[in-house]
Parts: sequence; structure tokens; C-alpha cells
Amino acid sequence: MTRPTIGLALGSGGARGFSHLGVIKKLTEHEIPIDYIAGSSMGALIGAFYAAGQDVDDLYKLALTFKRKYFMDVSVPRMGLLQGERIKSYIRLFTYEKNIEEFTTPMSIVATDLYTGDKVVFRDGDAASAVRASISIPGVFVPEKINDQFLVDGGVIDRVPISVVRDMGADIVIAVDCSKFEANDDIQSIYDVIMQSIDIMQDDITDHMMIDADVVMRPEVYQFSSRNYSNTAEILQKGEEEAGRRIAEIQTLVKGWNQ
Repeated sequence: MTRPTIGLALGSGGARGFSHLGVIKKLTEHEIPIDYIAGSSMGALIGAFYAAGQDVDDLYKLALTFKRKYFMDVSVPRMGLLQGERIKSYIRLFTYEKNIEEFTTPMSIVATDLYTGDKVVFRDGDAASAVRASISIPGVFVPEKINDQFLVDGGVIDRVPISVVRDMGADIVIAVDCSKFEANDDIQSIYDVIMQSIDIMQDDITDHMMIDADVVMRPEVYQFSSRNYSNTAEILQKGEEEAGRRIAEIQTLVKGWNQ
């Protein structure tokens, strides 16, 4: 390959994570190749759908019709409010029931081992189970058990998995962070409490890690609630706008790679 390889590190963010799809759309429109993807939480969900071979325009239609009822299977709240089987079936459908190693675009999916505190990176195996683990917000979803591991949201340990996509072989890493902490007094539910707490805990760490990315995108989605799926069209647009501002920078990096 005479050009540098390009990897996307897609971070957590709940509903704000649909901005990842806007970024992907703009990159593909400008024929910027995506050779590798690593995703945490919502970044894992969006990344897996695209990496499995879904068309971007079809994913836009999917995003614009996405409803909370698709994953609202309430459990007896012993380890989480939601059982997570409904969203797992949804993921399985839109990843074509593939294993990760069968994806069109190589992908890594990040989760957190609740027993050990370790980062767990899936590069093969059942995609639906891995993504279900990566989106398992502690206290909201019942953790996903895979083998002997008890797994929760990848954003707990690695909000934007830059080092993961770099380890896959990416020469140029584009990081997309849509959950950077912003002061917010709209805290109305346990979901808000948990998401805000994770963002606060991860904020300084993520800022330090961002220096390892070649391009950092932060779509302006912080005015939207991470739990509200009624602003998807605006969130998609914000992703497109942020990527559009950075296209020339990425093209310059690619052209100057071998110079």
C-alpha cells in the first residue's frame, strides 16, 4: 500500500454518538479510506454496523428511525435496569449475524472487565455479544458475560480507543470524541447520573490520550442529551460539519505521509 492506513477511534456518548455516522459519511464522500475502526460504547455500535458492511445511507435511515423502545427490556434491577437482550438482537440483525473477523472493515470493540478492571479488546468472535458488552453502561444494562468475563461499557476504561486502532496498524488515527464533559444541570434520571459521572471521570484522562491521535474531532453535540433520541438529524449534521472542517487537514496528512 503506497498510502498511509487510516484508522477511526470512535468514542462513547449515548445518543450523541450518532455524530460518528455523520463523520463516516463525510469521509466516504471525500473518498478518504477507512482501513480500521476501534469503538467504545456507542462508537462500537455505530462502527460495527458500518464495518459489517452496512451502506452509509441505509444507516442514516436506521438512525433517523431509532427509538428507545428498541432496547427497553426492563429487568428486575439487581445488576442493571435493562436486560439488554432486545438491543443484542437488534445488533445481531444489523451486523448480519457476523463474527468480528468477518467484517468488511477490520474492527476492534472495547469493553471493561468488571472483575479485574482490565480493558478487553475484541477482534474476533460474535459481534453482537462484543458490542452488547461495549454498550453496557454500568447500572443501566445488566453486564454481558462472555466466557469468564463480566463486561461493562468500554467507555469506562477507554472513552476514545486511540491506542487500540493504532495497534491495529493505523498510520493516521482520526479520533472522534462526542462525550467530552460539559457543565450540565439537566440531571433527571439514574441514566443521567451515570453518564455524567463517567464523563467527569474520563475527562482529564481522555484529554491526555488525545495527543496520540493525528486528528481529533469533537462534533458540537454537547447541547443534546445523551439519552434523547429525538435530535438524531441535528446530531448527524453536527458530525458532518465537524468532519467537513477537517477534510483538508486529513488530505494534507495523507499527501505528505511519504515526504
